[in-house]
Amino acid sequence: MKITYWSDFACPYCYIGNTRLKKAIDELGINEEIIFDIRAFELDQNASKEVESTTVERFAVKYGLSMEDAQKQVDQISSLGIAEGIDFRYATTLYTNTRDAHRLMKLAQSKGDFETVEKLAGLLFDAYFTKNLKLADKDVLSDAALKAGLDENEISDVLNSVLYDSEVEEDEYVALNGGIHAVPFYLFDNKYSIPGALSYDDFKTVLSQIIAESEVEENNEADNCADGVCKI
Repeated sequence: MKITYWSDFACPYCYIGNTRLKKAIDELGINEEIIFDIRAFELDQNASKEVESTTVERFAVKYGLSMEDAQKQVDQISSLGIAEGIDFRYATTLYTNTRDAHRLMKLAQSKGDFETVEKLAGLLFDAYFTKNLKLADKDVLSDAALKAGLDENEISDVLNSVLYDSEVEEDEYVALNGGIHAVPFYLFDNKYSIPGALSYDDFKTVLSQIIAESEVEENNEADNCADGVCKI
């Protein structure tokens, strides 16, 4: 099963949703059957590379809330992450531009190594939501990429150039052209779309239904092809 998903490393529901999805996959014992295809989606393409406000301040401005109500919303989101076993520190995140983080992910994907891609994704989410580091900081990004197993020289080449810029922009073009305006957004086997971070139980239900439907389709194909002929 191929799972394509658009996300941003500064998106709390992306981290939470991915954690729930992977728990459901583990529970069903289908890890070996899953192929992940991570697509870039910047929440703010014009975000500064420097921290300009706190998370609570951004929430208040973006959603027209009082500081008190914004704090409650941020704390509520943090509680969802903590419930998934993440040391989730959303209120103290340092929001900056995430383009370079996405470009490094494209470098990782170019290697064709699933473990490297997954490790880098986890390290980038952890850097932002747990360690509260700036994802626009080259040292932060380089450290994460090195820990994921990428080559130091290639990391430097990406961070000091515009390599993979077009790949990131292509992901975002496809998303927007397909009506995707918020993340996370999941696409299962290029047929079933799921917007938002479902609960663990709902992800498990969706996965089970897709597996069941796939088995029915395979059985139907087998029934239609026998004795050297295939029926229409």
